[in-house]
Amino acid sequence: MDETRPPILSGKRYDQPSAFTPENLLREARRQKSTTRDPVPNVCLLDPDGDIVRQLKADGRAERHRGWACYHTELFVTVEHGLAIGVIGCVVGSSFAVLVAEELFASGCGLLISMTSSGQLEPLRAPPYFILIDRALRDEGTSYHYLPPSEFSEAPDALVGGLMGAFEDFDVPVLRGATWTTDAPFRETDEAIESMRQRGLLAVEMEAAALYAFAAARGRNVICFAHVTNQMGIVEGDFEKGAANGTEDALRVIVRAAERLGGASETP
Repeated sequence: MDETRPPILSGKRYDQPSAFTPENLLREARRQKSTTRDPVPNVCLLDPDGDIVRQLKADGRAERHRGWACYHTELFVTVEHGLAIGVIGCVVGSSFAVLVAEELFASGCGLLISMTSSGQLEPLRAPPYFILIDRALRDEGTSYHYLPPSEFSEAPDALVGGLMGAFEDFDVPVLRGATWTTDAPFRETDEAIESMRQRGLLAVEMEAAALYAFAAARGRNVICFAHVTNQMGIVEGDFEKGAANGTEDALRVIVRAAERLGGASETP
């Protein structure tokens, strides 16, 4: 055994099935909670900041999904322009995001969208704006349990291709590019940040690389957006998303993406 090799890269068997599955976990959760096995909407959303789900609840536009059996989260359902979307808030970080993603797809999800707040690396314009993440640097841990080591996790080609030109009529820009996925936002040093800028990465976030690795390994439809809202607190008045905490702009992006990717579903 190579003692210099990090444990996270050792002993992986990517071609072998998982011993502990989300289906089995949810089976037992339903038994313990006496929860019905109602499928989740075909389109689901991870909202790491929780601003979207809080705004939807405050507006009376979201109802709790009674059949969601996850131990750690609540799933809410909203209907936007006739499209039913399941929304889970505060799913922050790569391991939590993939845990919930596994459970969503085991519960009937067909398309998962992540809309995560992110810090600006390349000053393309003043925040807020959006990035369709086409690849993410794997500076986190979860992706290495799903795919062999590589520099980036790539978005599914078919989904990125399906969104070409989808946002050209939006007044809030939706750009496309690569991000840096980190597990440790408070350990982003000046040197590391500059290094990522030099590599052409546009923003830093905490979920995309792991979600794309999961999608590739499991054959799932996952697309990630970065809502660039801040410059990592280095200026006064940072972390502003716009009106209603950016909820309406974010929902426009989400609904357009779901419509273009064939994600429409009936209200559950």
